[in-house]
Amino acid sequence: MKNILTAPFIRELGETAANMYRQGWDERNSGNISLLLDEEEIKEYLDTEKVIKTFPLGIDASPLAGRYFAATGTGKYFKNIEKDPEKNLGIARVSPDGRSVMLLWGLSDGGGFTSELSAHLLGHLTRLKTDPENRIVMHCHPQNLLAMTHIHALDEREFNRSLWQMCTESIIIFPDGVGVLPWMVCGTDEIAEATAEKLREYRIIIWALHGLYAVGRTLDEALGLTETAEKAAMIYMLTAGHERVNRLSDDDLRAVAKQYGQTPKEAFLN
Repeated sequence: MKNILTAPFIRELGETAANMYRQGWDERNSGNISLLLDEEEIKEYLDTEKVIKTFPLGIDASPLAGRYFAATGTGKYFKNIEKDPEKNLGIARVSPDGRSVMLLWGLSDGGGFTSELSAHLLGHLTRLKTDPENRIVMHCHPQNLLAMTHIHALDEREFNRSLWQMCTESIIIFPDGVGVLPWMVCGTDEIAEATAEKLREYRIIIWALHGLYAVGRTLDEALGLTETAEKAAMIYMLTAGHERVNRLSDDDLRAVAKQYGQTPKEAFLN
């Protein structure tokens, strides 16, 4: 078998996590990423019948029964994933009844998966209904989006209008908008279920006073959504409290979307 440390998905996870850490979005052990894998991808590197440990789930993930995924571990620092993936990541398969996951590789120090694993798995099964090619769920704490939830009304329509109006590319990259959740206790089944419900409609979910969830077909796509929303929030925070002399109008936003073949959520425009 090939050395799993050379697997493209392991290397890309490490590189992405290191990039997010350098951005300041994943301080200490905050943030988590999961990546759905095809059996053919991992059979080159692992004996998929060799189960190291079983972790129970507090949710019903039976629609994902038999699916494989890689995910970050609980208490792990993003800055360490690239240099020691076997300690900081795990690869698992969802059990036939969807009530547990079976560790096949990683978490070599005896640790467990991220405390947000329920939110990740519910997010995956929800997004797969909308986009069968979706593979990534990513959570982090972008500074400006987090700051924006402290001073901006959490009304979904108004929050999206503010992000779209900050820079021209926003409506091009996330014309479907962002979902906004009020503050909730993290790591619970309640926030996992609320996030999954929002993911039926949005690829970016804002957790007020906490951070962001993003999904995509690739790590680049999910990261790009995060970067773009965070840039818009940064411009919002830089201009907050100042008179905005110039502003993108709704007609401007519609014209940009049309130019780039996007269909923005009309309910967010006047």
